Amino acid sequence: MAGKRGGGSLAVWLLLALLVVLLDQLSKTLVQHTLAYGQTMVLAKHLNLVLVGNPGAAFSFLAAAGGWQRWLFAGLAVVAALAMVWLLKRHADQKVFCFALSMLLGGAVGNLIDRLWIGHVVDFIDFYVGDWHWPTFNLADSAITLGAALLVLDELRRVSKSK
Repeated sequence: MAGKRGGGSLAVWLLLALLVVLLDQLSKTLVQHTLAYGQTMVLAKHLNLVLVGNPGAAFSFLAAAGGWQRWLFAGLAVVAALAMVWLLKRHADQKVFCFALSMLLGGAVGNLIDRLWIGHVVDFIDFYVGDWHWPTFNLADSAITLGAALLVLDELRRVSKSK
């Protein structure tokens, strides 16, 4: 079967990425139907929902660049998504690596949909301590962060095994 080697299946990893996209888009839709832009809802100590739009990248990088960044980041997301699908196909039997890539892929596509559909990424999770607020983020960003951390851990594990 194409995409299957040593017990790993490309379809499983793509379905996992699709699940991330669906959860991300569902959460954004729910928040958009619940809050007005800029409105805050307290969930718990240190955690709010606040609906904002981010036309830039992580930490609002290039958010005020005038609009061209939308297409740059969308193009980068498409190229990265294609590269991740290719890597998933080639390494479908490496569970941690592919789980990490699936998280990255799902997060990238979730944010890409926002960029293409509405021109900015919808963010709504506001974590804070005292007056210090982490930049507002979403489930796609969380999946990307998890995927990146797992890639680093997987590589460290691989390198330590080769010694």
